[in-house]
Amino acid sequence: MSFDYAEMLQTIKDKQWSLADIDWDAPGADAITDQQRPKLKQFMSDLVWIENIGARGFAALSRQAPNETIKQIYTYFHAEEQKHANAELALMKRWGMLVDGETPEPNTQVRMAIWMLDQYADQMPLTGLATVIPMLECALDGALVKFLLEEVKDPLCHEVFKHINSDESRHIAVDFKVLDLVGAGPARRLLIESAAILKPNMLLSLLLVFVPLLNKMRDNIVAMGLSEQKLYNAMKRFAKNGDRSANIRRLPAYQLFKQQARMATDRSHPYHRYLADPLVALTNRFPARILGKQPTWSRELTHEPVAK
Repeated sequence: MSFDYAEMLQTIKDKQWSLADIDWDAPGADAITDQQRPKLKQFMSDLVWIENIGARGFAALSRQAPNETIKQIYTYFHAEEQKHANAELALMKRWGMLVDGETPEPNTQVRMAIWMLDQYADQMPLTGLATVIPMLECALDGALVKFLLEEVKDPLCHEVFKHINSDESRHIAVDFKVLDLVGAGPARRLLIESAAILKPNMLLSLLLVFVPLLNKMRDNIVAMGLSEQKLYNAMKRFAKNGDRSANIRRLPAYQLFKQQARMATDRSHPYHRYLADPLVALTNRFPARILGKQPTWSRELTHEPVAK
């Protein structure tokens, strides 16, 4: 069944919302307990930066979009991910986790991901970017956000994430439709793009950045109390959605990231002992100054309720 991208684009336009639509002073902020606050601050900080990384991914995807309509959709998704990060910052400010003008510092693994995206995102083949983004969004939508809403009793948090979840459901729908479209292409092109992912500089960047990033995020959210099973179920959703399409199953990048997601969610897998955990330990010692200043796009965060 064909997918109407023009209709989806119009839906996206019709469903736009802004931070100015939300009453940030509404009752309920005191629902956050002093016991919750330290770990919740780390959880929310990670969430903010995941959104920001997703925004940069969509910006790169918009430059490689198969047609003009999909390019416009990705441009909206880029802006929506930034808006989600800003809304999450506004919640942190509401809960007394940030002072005026403060932005949480990204951890080392996030800084490395930002550096890698700044260096290579626009060079990454469409199949690679178009696969890793829905993997992150399935984890975000299927595990992190659901867990947050179970733990936090502030009604405004639920209102904010109702908007965010609505956006994310459209992101995921388009993500998999584009993967299906790309997977239907000539086998020769898929092999060329797959070879590009396996270039030494690209492979090393993915290994040194995304493996420890996913593992650090995984451990942080499990420390918050997220069950291993919920995270596993979220990654199963990624595989289930992808495996429905013969075209997506043709994509080597999809098969690669699917296996990584499966291993990352299973703490008993040797992947953690021999690869992921050592890389987390290694990157924890990585001097941040070597990465230089954060690019401008990673600093466009604000908790101010602007109307856009």
